Amino acid sequence: MATPHGPKKLVGQILLEKGLVSQEQLDEALRVQKNTTEQIGRILTDLGYVTERDVLRAYAEQLGIPFLEVSQVSVDQDIAKSIPQSVVQRYNAIPIKRSGNRLTVAMSDPSNVFALDDIRLITGYEIDPMLATPDDIGMLISGSDGGAGANGGVDELANALEALDGGMTGLGDDMDLSTAGTDENVDRAAQMEDEAPIIRVVNVIIQQAIKDRASDIHVEPDRRGVRIRYRVDGVLHEVMRVPKYVHAPLVSRIKIMGDMNIAERRLPQDGRIHIRHEGRDYDLRVSSLPTVFGEKVVMRILDQGSVLIGLNKLGMFPETQAQLESIMVQPNGMILSTGPTGSGKTTTQYSILNKINSVERNILTIEDPVEYQLPGLSQVHVNRKAGLTFASAMRSFLRQDPDIIMVGEIRDLETAETAVQASLTGHLVLSTLHTNDAPSAITRLMDMGVEPFLIASSVIGILAQRLGRRICKNCKEPYKPPAEALHRVGFTVDDAENVVFYRGRGCDQCRHTGYRERQGIFEMMIINEEIADLTVKRAPLSEIRNAALANGMKSLKMDGFQKVLEGTTTVEEVMRVVFTAGGA
Repeated sequence: MATPHGPKKLVGQILLEKGLVSQEQLDEALRVQKNTTEQIGRILTDLGYVTERDVLRAYAEQLGIPFLEVSQVSVDQDIAKSIPQSVVQRYNAIPIKRSGNRLTVAMSDPSNVFALDDIRLITGYEIDPMLATPDDIGMLISGSDGGAGANGGVDELANALEALDGGMTGLGDDMDLSTAGTDENVDRAAQMEDEAPIIRVVNVIIQQAIKDRASDIHVEPDRRGVRIRYRVDGVLHEVMRVPKYVHAPLVSRIKIMGDMNIAERRLPQDGRIHIRHEGRDYDLRVSSLPTVFGEKVVMRILDQGSVLIGLNKLGMFPETQAQLESIMVQPNGMILSTGPTGSGKTTTQYSILNKINSVERNILTIEDPVEYQLPGLSQVHVNRKAGLTFASAMRSFLRQDPDIIMVGEIRDLETAETAVQASLTGHLVLSTLHTNDAPSAITRLMDMGVEPFLIASSVIGILAQRLGRRICKNCKEPYKPPAEALHRVGFTVDDAENVVFYRGRGCDQCRHTGYRERQGIFEMMIINEEIADLTVKRAPLSEIRNAALANGMKSLKMDGFQKVLEGTTTVEEVMRVVFTAGGA
């Protein structure tokens, strides 16, 4: 980034020299600043002496970078797509032009060194920032995204809303948010829910989410409208905003489909919707939450066929899968899956069960809730109100002549001790824990109060995992990230000059993100004699981790970077999902 020689001029001084403010006006603003934390440019703008654009031009001069005059710029579509849409939105930055190995990027905050480093890493170019107003960048982004997203669904939804508009505008015009929960409005919402257009709107939202491979649908009201977002490959995307008057009948329709109480708008509710779309069965887990602008609804989409994809489709390297398969055929012991929410633990557990399921084995599961129904398994749903918890179900399971038991999650000492005892008395037990990596599962069980000698005797393997996005195969292209950017994230490889890195350029198939679908990033720790001894001795976590690495464990970071070298994902994606506080 270019910088002027000598000390930087202050923004107020620059505005004064340009004749945009007088000395008296600047002095007045300085007096106001003594009693506030606002910057001088904001104060001068609030006093009406200058425009926001004047202040930003002065700020650009102070930084020694150009200011973007949007009327004089046209964005090259190919260059604009050199940065994934998610990064464009995150940093409010868009590429403008390219010259040699330098890329000019318009940014609302060009002083953000993390944004500059990330964009340099993603694109492989040196970055020349330009300062631009947030509104100008928003206009450039909207003009360059090519309508990225569910265009077909958006068009269909727009048609449904148009049909809805004539019959529903009256409701929106006179509905008072403060009385949205009254009987009158509930009756009107229920009546309008029965009208065909709102049914069509909800159907389009759900069907398009399935087509876009979304895992969740968010219906979020705000002061002026309702935002519809899909979570695709673990990242939320806004697909449409609908008018405020649609909110009440939209939520009522979803609640009726989910067998929920449409008259209750003050308390959170849960429901479930079963649908069949294009020959496949889907369950939608519905959750409503009262907010200041009305009820927010989130629908989790559960594809009943998605958990039967098989272990070989999860993204494990052959050696990791071989280790897992060697322990899941053991007659007894405990296998733990660890990772944050949404890291694919449930899919992995079901894939293991599906692999070892046979008519000779009695398999019981206790889950909260039962998300997927698998043939040949006896699956039990937690019901705390009735006293059916993980621990109580486990005790009953032991009287059901089980061979294999799956516990949805170990949350407390009672469940942990019951699971340990089951594994020690001749049963194979599968369960999950929320820890950052595999070695941390041992210390988590100790923290819960499980005796170390019981952990060492029962746990036979721990699989930590994350879900990372795959590079879109349709727009995959090679590129060369800067060496210093790779070193900054700890990526070291022999003969780096000859390694080819890949990224997604962005296309219609991947919603211009450069990614499509996800794969697992795994860390498999087999409990051998050395690790068992360290566990009994209550050794520090660092010693257990070092012993596991010395015995061949591949860490999450190592597994992720190996997938980068194979060209299935990017360094940025590995950093996003693996480099968490206290993690790898």
